[in-house]
Amino acid sequence: MSNRILLVEDDPINVKFIQTVLVKKGGYEVLVSEEVEEILRLAREADLAAVIMDVSLSRSSYEGSKVDGIFITQLLKKDEATRHIPVLLATAHAMFGDREKYLELTGAEGYIAKPIHDPATLIEAVKAVIGR
Repeated sequence: MSNRILLVEDDPINVKFIQTVLVKKGGYEVLVSEEVEEILRLAREADLAAVIMDVSLSRSSYEGSKVDGIFITQLLKKDEATRHIPVLLATAHAMFGDREKYLELTGAEGYIAKPIHDPATLIEAVKAVIGR
């Protein structure tokens, strides 16, 4: 099974922290992108174990429209070639009921609230969606 994770995140501080934790504590290989076409291509071609998807993306667009992680996750889950890849939503929108709402809207397998401060919590969330 692949140990490659695609991180879709627009905040450079979050990218550095999450990438460092996944590589050093989890032994994962991490690909990073916020470009929708590249995300879709990597999901089809890169043998991913999981995708960590930021819900609020400031610079992502698809077919000329600004999109967020909810939309991108929906694209991944609609595509026969990528729907099997587990998605862990990462968001600062952590109000009561948001977890259930976002999981239902997207079909994602997991949800983690940001900011993420504890490396062990991140690794546990990733392992939970991957199933190991």
